[in-house]
Amino acid sequence: MSLAAEARGDAPRPRLVVVTGLSGAGRSTALKALEDMGYAIVDNLPLSLVPNLLGGPQEAPLAIGIPVLNHNFSATALVEALDLLNPRANHQLNLVFLECDDDKLVQRYIETRHRHPVAGDRPVTDGIALERRLVSPLRERADLVIDTTALNPGALKRLLHGHFALDASPGIAIFVTSFAYRHGLPREADLVLDVRFLRNPHYVAALEPLGGRDPAVAAFIEADPYFSDFVAGLGTWLEPLLPRYETEGKSYLTIAIGCTGGRHRSVFVAEWLGSWLKGKGFRVAINHRDLARGTG
Repeated sequence: MSLAAEARGDAPRPRLVVVTGLSGAGRSTALKALEDMGYAIVDNLPLSLVPNLLGGPQEAPLAIGIPVLNHNFSATALVEALDLLNPRANHQLNLVFLECDDDKLVQRYIETRHRHPVAGDRPVTDGIALERRLVSPLRERADLVIDTTALNPGALKRLLHGHFALDASPGIAIFVTSFAYRHGLPREADLVLDVRFLRNPHYVAALEPLGGRDPAVAAFIEADPYFSDFVAGLGTWLEPLLPRYETEGKSYLTIAIGCTGGRHRSVFVAEWLGSWLKGKGFRVAINHRDLARGTG
């Protein structure tokens, strides 16, 4: 709710989240996560019914799923409908677009043995390429674009919770995740920190099988002569920066910390940063994307 609305004593508008995106990118998983958060769910809504649903009175938070390429779907028509409804809507309207890498989408179609809606007799990759072109106006209009390529259901739920939690206290929420560079950058990251300059416990026989949350690994990394200056500078840099994100209206920030294998240095620094942020009063969630599968 805006400060002006608060000054007038207006009641906060209920939230309404519209979830769409590429076929196979995780719409159903996202809706289930929102349902667990307390949203009422309407899925597979035909485009023709969107204005009636969004234009009516809403007393409870609602999430609706709109599959692309079904029910005479038109990305342009949906964008126009949302743009017309948003200024006069009595709810907080947010459009979420889910996307995913081609290889991962193909893998999901193979695993489920489903045919792509527009591929016909052609390869799945042809259908995905056509779909990307058809839905590009919708992606451009989205308030939030989420790449689900490397997100498991739990990580997607945490990400959605950070943006759309109904019981969230005021202020920016921060998600800190460690990762391995060998497995690629987290697509959802707003800030990326590379800690590969720190001494690597991977090359110490007694530490290699341990993870970054182990006290012995923590002591080894903290003993690096560059560590104390690094974290001191990191805190000095972040502390004035985070309130600026909040002032600009950002409700959720993802900080990704990477090392070679995602098990030692990045995990320890992510834990350190999460603890530091909590000590500063921020709402923080911590995840270690590649802890179970990498080395180094």
